[in-house]
Amino acid sequence: MAAVYSGISLKLKSKTTSWEDKLKLAHFAWISHQCFLPNKEQVLLDWARQSLVAFYKKKLELKEDIVERLWIYIDNILHSRKLQNLLKNGKTINLQISLVKIINERVAEFSLSGSQRNICAVLRCCQGILSTPALAVIYTAKQELMVALLSQLCWSACRQPEGAVVAQLFEVIHLALGHYLLILQQQVNPRRAFGDVTAHLLQPCLVLRHLLSGGTWTQAGQGQLRQVLSRDIRSQIEAMFRGGIFQPELLSSYKEGLLDQQQGDVKTGAMKNLLAPMDTVLNRLVDAGYCAASLHTSVVANSVALLYKLFLDSYFKEGNQLLCFQVLPRLFGCLKISHLQEEQSKALSTSDWTTELLVVEQLLNSVANNNIYNIAADRIRHEEAQFRFYRHVAELLINHAQAPIPAWFRCLKTLISLNHLILEPDLDDLLASAWIDAEVTEFRTKKAQEALIRTVFQTYAKLRQVPRLFEEVLGVICRPAAEALRQPVLASGPSTVLSACLLELPPSQILDTWSLVLEKFQSLVLPYLQSDADMALKSLSLSLLLHCIMFNMRSLDSSTPLPIVRRTQCMMERMMRELVQPLLALLPDTPGPEPELWLQKVSDSVLLLSYTWAQVDAMFSLNCSQYHSMSGPLIGVALEISNLPSLLPGVKTQHWKKIEKFTAQFSSLGTYCLEQLYLQKMKRTLMQTSFRSEGAIQSLRCDAAFIIGSGRKSLNQRTTASWDGQVGMVSGLTYPVAHWHLIVSNLTILISYLCPDDVGYLASVLLRTLPMGKAQEGSIDEEAYITLEKISKAFLHSPLFPEMQSLHSAFLTCVTTSCSSILCSGAQRDSGLVSQQLPWLFEKDHMVVGHWENRFAKAGPEGIEPRGEIAQNLLSLVKSDFPIQLEGEQLESILGLLEVISALQLDSLLPPYHVHYFLVLLSMAVTKLGCSCSSSLALKFLTTCYQLLGYLQKGKSARSVFKIMYGSDIFEVVLTSLFRASSRFLIEMDDPAWLEFLQVIGTFLEELMQMLIQMKLSLVLNFRKITAFLSSSKPYTEAASSKQLENQNPQGRQLLLVSLTRLCHVLGPFLKEQKLGQEAPAALSELLQQVVLQTGAVLQLCSVPGARGWRLPSVLISSVSTLLEADLGQHCRDGGADISQGSDRTLLSHVALYQGVYSQILLELPALAGHDQSFQAALQFLTLFFLAPELHPKKDSVFTSMFHSVRRVLADPEIPVQVTQDIEPHLGALFTQMLEVGTTEDLRLVMQCILQGLDVSNMWKADVQLLNREASQEQPVSLTVVGPVLDVLAALLRQGEEAIGNPHHVSLAFSILLTVPLDHLKPLEYGSVFPRLHNVLFSILQCHPKVMLKAIPSFLNSFNRLVFSVMREGRQKDKGSIDDLPTVLKCARLVERMYSHIAARAEEFAVFSPFMVAQYVLEVQKVTLYPAVKSLLQEGIYLILDLCIEPDVQFLRASLQPGMRDIFKELYNDYLKYHKAKHEGEKRYTA
Repeated sequence: MAAVYSGISLKLKSKTTSWEDKLKLAHFAWISHQCFLPNKEQVLLDWARQSLVAFYKKKLELKEDIVERLWIYIDNILHSRKLQNLLKNGKTINLQISLVKIINERVAEFSLSGSQRNICAVLRCCQGILSTPALAVIYTAKQELMVALLSQLCWSACRQPEGAVVAQLFEVIHLALGHYLLILQQQVNPRRAFGDVTAHLLQPCLVLRHLLSGGTWTQAGQGQLRQVLSRDIRSQIEAMFRGGIFQPELLSSYKEGLLDQQQGDVKTGAMKNLLAPMDTVLNRLVDAGYCAASLHTSVVANSVALLYKLFLDSYFKEGNQLLCFQVLPRLFGCLKISHLQEEQSKALSTSDWTTELLVVEQLLNSVANNNIYNIAADRIRHEEAQFRFYRHVAELLINHAQAPIPAWFRCLKTLISLNHLILEPDLDDLLASAWIDAEVTEFRTKKAQEALIRTVFQTYAKLRQVPRLFEEVLGVICRPAAEALRQPVLASGPSTVLSACLLELPPSQILDTWSLVLEKFQSLVLPYLQSDADMALKSLSLSLLLHCIMFNMRSLDSSTPLPIVRRTQCMMERMMRELVQPLLALLPDTPGPEPELWLQKVSDSVLLLSYTWAQVDAMFSLNCSQYHSMSGPLIGVALEISNLPSLLPGVKTQHWKKIEKFTAQFSSLGTYCLEQLYLQKMKRTLMQTSFRSEGAIQSLRCDAAFIIGSGRKSLNQRTTASWDGQVGMVSGLTYPVAHWHLIVSNLTILISYLCPDDVGYLASVLLRTLPMGKAQEGSIDEEAYITLEKISKAFLHSPLFPEMQSLHSAFLTCVTTSCSSILCSGAQRDSGLVSQQLPWLFEKDHMVVGHWENRFAKAGPEGIEPRGEIAQNLLSLVKSDFPIQLEGEQLESILGLLEVISALQLDSLLPPYHVHYFLVLLSMAVTKLGCSCSSSLALKFLTTCYQLLGYLQKGKSARSVFKIMYGSDIFEVVLTSLFRASSRFLIEMDDPAWLEFLQVIGTFLEELMQMLIQMKLSLVLNFRKITAFLSSSKPYTEAASSKQLENQNPQGRQLLLVSLTRLCHVLGPFLKEQKLGQEAPAALSELLQQVVLQTGAVLQLCSVPGARGWRLPSVLISSVSTLLEADLGQHCRDGGADISQGSDRTLLSHVALYQGVYSQILLELPALAGHDQSFQAALQFLTLFFLAPELHPKKDSVFTSMFHSVRRVLADPEIPVQVTQDIEPHLGALFTQMLEVGTTEDLRLVMQCILQGLDVSNMWKADVQLLNREASQEQPVSLTVVGPVLDVLAALLRQGEEAIGNPHHVSLAFSILLTVPLDHLKPLEYGSVFPRLHNVLFSILQCHPKVMLKAIPSFLNSFNRLVFSVMREGRQKDKGSIDDLPTVLKCARLVERMYSHIAARAEEFAVFSPFMVAQYVLEVQKVTLYPAVKSLLQEGIYLILDLCIEPDVQFLRASLQPGMRDIFKELYNDYLKYHKAKHEGEKRYTA
């Protein structure tokens, strides 16, 4: 057959054969084993290559699809496994250069024109060549081919192609760069490498790196390039530049070009013609023709930072600082900003400024981080070359300020960190452009500005030149400027920085600064304030500075030197006399209707200074006895009826009244400061001895009323503004927040002196400003800001709020009033009629509602129940047509109020409030819901209502409700309403919201009935009414009738089931306790039997299986458990073994139900494990079912079925470990019951399953997988998992070889031990894990001798881990106590004991003894052990040395390393001296 196909070569070359046939023949020849051609692979490859070469040289005409198929054919050959096997076996396949050249030409064509013709196939061929080392040699041997290919590939990528070609292109680039890096490493001619990289690769690679860094091909939605590949290519490009441009051999050339050294000795022969490498690189970098103009600026900028980083990485070392600096101006000159003239800031766009400033920041950080700039060396040796450059950069940044860009601030921060003198000449301009005149709004920019200002202040504080700095600040503030356009001088960031700086300054500098600001204020601002708005704004800025200085200076105290105290007192007097009083005099006596701006700002300024002066004066008076206030003594004097002049000497009362009238015209900083002054006055009054006098109390009340009333109008505007807490940021917009913050912060002082109207007003503001519903997400910088909502929410949850009884009571009234108003807005009838039917909704006084309990509690004629009036009224409304209906928006509003109510301490309300809230909440819960209310919203509303009713009834005043309503009436009202509402719920039975609702309703009803029992409130009467109501309810009558299930209300049935279940749950245990007389329990027992029958009937209806895959509802599991418990309880009460006919009949009537649920639970138990409540209920049912033998099926053993079902739960891999741990206590309780009652056969089954029936191999494999999975995570294996696994493991191993016959199963234990971590454990954890590991090893050693014959290496591997861990834990630490030593000693004793057990089996371990000694010596040389630990370990290793014979000792001496040899020598000498000699001495006296 071979001869048949031998003519293929001729046919391929024949002109008569069609190209279609040629391709088929070539393909057949390649894959067929029957085709024989000499050197077939080479022939076929050459044929395809020659055809393509002839086509591209115009010597052959081919159709486009034939060309494509020829490329694919070559690609198939190159990627075939056959070719790889041939090459692996040593066969040579030659690729001709002509093929490589046409590949390069096609890539070049693609890079120039973007034509994708055949490019995918060409790239795959290229990838096949480069990925096969034997073929790639054609590129690596011809360096120029690789350079050309790499250059064209990078240019192709720079065209930003899209589609399938992207992934292939970058794979080839990645391969090509890898090969070229190997070429560079082997390159012996640095000049050639430098030339190739700079001439052909620098520009395209810089552009490509820029595009990759910008995520051009890795943006979301494209997914064309993997992040990892992008990062690898960028790293390869950097490595190529480092190996081609910044080679160690080029250092001398860089020095010549940058340091202007004379040519001569430093040159090497190979480098003598290479001139100015930095010039070459920079010329290629700034060339404008290699990329689009839109990219050029950012490419150059990013490349500058990269090149400087690579230069430093390659050449920076001690002594090269000047060289590394000289590169910096050259690279900086490539940036556009370096060529800007003054007034040319707009020549660059914001994006260009951002890009280039980021680069400047990187350059300056590199200088700082590498200590390139040494101030002294630069000044002495280099004529301040570096300083002059940094000054140039600083001038450039200052002259072209870019405050909106964070990097601009960071550049200036780095410059001032290098040397404060760099910015000293431009300090005023720096402060103006970066602080005083800067318009900064964005969060990141604010942080950068804050960091710069902090650095400036810290620098001048270290230089002790803060007054000098403030002089510049004041100069900038006092410059002529459009003040209205300036930002506040002390916003949050600058204020925080300045405060921190001032706290660290000595008092003398503070006083110098204070005096300087005061002088500037007096000389430059105060004389020109009249009618000048700009000057008034400057006065406010200076006042804010004074406020900051005075508030953040250290307080005077008894230890302050007397000269400082006297100077401070002089400053206070001077400030009051020369500044505050003249400013107060400027305010008009008769304010006009519309105050001028300058007057507003002057009033803000003077009131801020007044408040500051008063506060600081009070602080000095309290803390320093040597300070004498102008206002007189602060403590201990009798109070005179006076006004604010007591705080501000020299200002008459009448003048303050005029100021109050003036500030009342607008809300601003002045108003806030005036409130602070009144607050200060209240504090001063309270510190006097006669503050309880009538005059003092009247004064306090007036002051408190003024503080509350001054901001009342502003608070009613409902602002959403936020305030940063700084006084300087109080404005008309933020004043309401600052005012509310002042009030809430000082309520402990104010509340005692407020009239009821003001207290009610505060309560209404508190409720109105609380956040309700979904909170709006603010920006990042606003998270720390203060808002009305945050203040109110914090106060609502404050423990102080309930203590302020008057405000708390007023707030409770506000909440009920708001709830009632919403309810009344949904009234469907005349409001007068509604007010008669639901009077508590219209009653605002809780005390009136509370008095109802007295009216209803009065004794009436026999048979009349006055307490039923409210309940019957409510019940009639619920049954007929409730007069209130709420729609969606109203429901949302009430939910917000309910959220507020839930934050109140409902369990501590006084009886009147308790009753009122109960009635209002109950009215909400039974209200009709309109069509616009969705089922989910309605469920949420009802759940919240009944949760709150439940919280309320747990309170101390719960008894008061039963004085106006019977418990049974409440029960009936609630369920009648719910039965009617449930029919409209379009929701699945297993919906979490519905299940939560059922749980809440059940809890509320159960607690209601429990309270009836606790309070002994007409139990028979109440429970009889409850039972009668349930038996006559619509859901029960429907369930009892034979109507079709689909026509009934399933939600109503579940509500009925929950109610009956909770009734059984309450009555059953109560009757079991038999605490009352016999008559009442007999009646209640009869009621319970009736309830049990009703519950059983409803359960049987609810438990009818539905479609395939039906599962037990969680409600049903809980209910059937309760029913069974009640049934069994009746069984016991009616005579135990002698079951009465009634109870027996009841129990037997439910047998089918119980058995059906039992079977279903056994099937579903693994699925229920993830649902804690359902699983607990299921286990409770199984426990009860197991204890009722009369219910057990006759065919199967219940014990066996339950045991195997639980086994399935524990063996289910889908159940998480955490869930298994959570359900463990419940399973333990079930097993306890089973084993207590179980027979001997049952016990034998359990033991057999544990010891034999369970597949030990699978169990241990599961343990290994579990431990491996846990150990691979960042957190160590949880001891709650490890401990039980090791205990079970040891217990199983101790059963011996009879129970575990397969040695492989035992050997799996070693894998488990190796996964248990022993590092980084706490002492208690270590002391818990170590003995367990030791027990497992000891169990294997003692109980499995056959396994030990072959498993000694594995055993020693695990044992050595224990030895080494004891060494680590027992080492002497530099720091810390020896409290952990007892635990380590305990573990060391276990190691010594294990050594003794090993030595006792000398025949098995003798061969391994030298290796054990070597391992011990290797580890012990690494640590210094505590003597007690070392002694125990040495005693153990001595026993192993007993097993070593003389050749073993010689082997150890010869094979150990020199350091270890010394340790072993010392150990062996001690062994001979202390151990062997002792034992040999003992042998003499041994018979």
